[in-house]
Parts: sequence; structure tokens; C-alpha cells
Amino acid sequence: MKKQSIPAAVAAVVFVLIIVISLLAPLLAPYDPETLDMYHQFAPASAEHLLGTDNLGRDILSRVMYGGRESMVLAFLATTASLIVGLLLGMLAGYVGGVTDLIITALTNIFQGIPGIVMLIALTSVLKPGMHSLLLALTLTSWVGFSRIIRGEVLRVKQEYYVESARSMGFSHFRILFRHILPNIFESSMVWFTNRIGSSVLSVASLSYLGLGLQPPTPDWGIMIKEARSYFLTCPALAITPGLCIVLFVLSIHTIGDWLRDRADVMQEPDVPI
Repeated sequence: MKKQSIPAAVAAVVFVLIIVISLLAPLLAPYDPETLDMYHQFAPASAEHLLGTDNLGRDILSRVMYGGRESMVLAFLATTASLIVGLLLGMLAGYVGGVTDLIITALTNIFQGIPGIVMLIALTSVLKPGMHSLLLALTLTSWVGFSRIIRGEVLRVKQEYYVESARSMGFSHFRILFRHILPNIFESSMVWFTNRIGSSVLSVASLSYLGLGLQPPTPDWGIMIKEARSYFLTCPALAITPGLCIVLFVLSIHTIGDWLRDRADVMQEPDVPI
């Protein structure tokens, strides 16, 4: 195994482990994450509660196991929706060119000129807090990166001889785009897709921490960190454990994304005319 593949292999193991534990939390968690036990507040780590309990007597380990479920589902759905929007607009801009390219590029520049976290906070403040609002907000702030990447790749690939040959043979634009161009830009899209999932998990956790994302009593990593602020000195595990889970998840998926990028030999933001 090559040396550069070792970190990616470790990251893949960590990533899969977190996913499996989160998905199987109803089977693996020793307690219901929302069950209150006021007689056992801030219980220390023991055989009964491996990580102790929080200020409401809830088992920390159980809440951590459940904590990534909603965040990861949201991140995957939002990133998939962003990929679809960015794919369609990026392919249209790169392939058609002209006025269509100018309009789509102007639109992406407008969205890119607004800081993503500012737009997220603004959208979630206006919309009713919940899964649907987060999904919409994450999609609207994430599609721009996909669109720019895909547009640049289409501009490069459409100059290849096999595309020119397909065009000279009278193939339809639809067939050229989805049978000849799309398969050759898929790898670069997946690199961005992988890295974007990690960023989306961070965004969900940040918004939940600010009270604009998932709402209590949902066992979410961001909510757990928010609730632990007042008790950090008396029970540091309340904040450290979910924070460590977020760090491990994001680092693992970004490491996998970097490995994919090295294999595909692509750049996250290609230098193309806009």
C-alpha cells in the first residue's frame, strides 16, 4: 500500500465506523437519548453510563450515538441537491456558452459574493427552523461551487476530439452531454461532493449551536455543544465528546476527498475564464 493511501484508509475506517454507529444507534445505544433522569444529573463515567450523564440525567453516550444521524442525512441530501443543480447549470453554461453562459456565470458570481454562513443564517432566520429549512438553505449556498467546477470541466472536455467527432456525426446535444461529457467530468464532481458533505455537517452543527438549525430535544452534536456551554467546567465530556465526533467525521471525509482528488488529478477550483 502506498504511503499516501494509508491516511485515506484510516479515514475511510473512521468514516464508515461513524456512519454505522449513527445508523445503528437505535440498536447500539444503551439508553433512549431523550429520557430524563433528574436523580442522576452529571453522573460520572461508570459501567452504567460509560460517558456519564448530562444536566438532565440523559446518557451522554446514547446522545452522541444518535447525534450525527440528522446532520449526516441533511448533509447528504443537501449536497446531492446542490450537485444536481450545479450539474445542470454548469453543463448548460459550459456547453452552450454565449449569453447563457454569461447569465449563469453572473448568477454564480452573485451567490459567491455573499459569505455562505451569512446567507445560511439569513435564510434560516426567515424560514421556520427545521429539517426542510436547513435543506433549502444548504442547497442554495452550496450549488455555486459545483456549477463552477462542472462548467470548467465541460469547457475543457468539449474541446476533445471524441466530442467533436460525436458532434460531426450528428448526435443530439443531449446525447453528447450525458453520454460523452458527463462520464468524463464525474470524478471531479465526486471530489467536490465528498468535501462538501463535511462542510455541510459543520454548517448544520454551527446553525444548531446558534439555535437556527435542528431544535431540542433532538439529540444533535451541535445542540449538545450548545447545551454544554454552561457546564463545561463541571462536566467537560458534554462538549468534548460531540465536538470530537464532528472533528473526526469532517477530517475523515476531507482526507478521503483529498485522496480522490490526488487520484483524479483535479483541482477544486479550476482556472477557467469566467
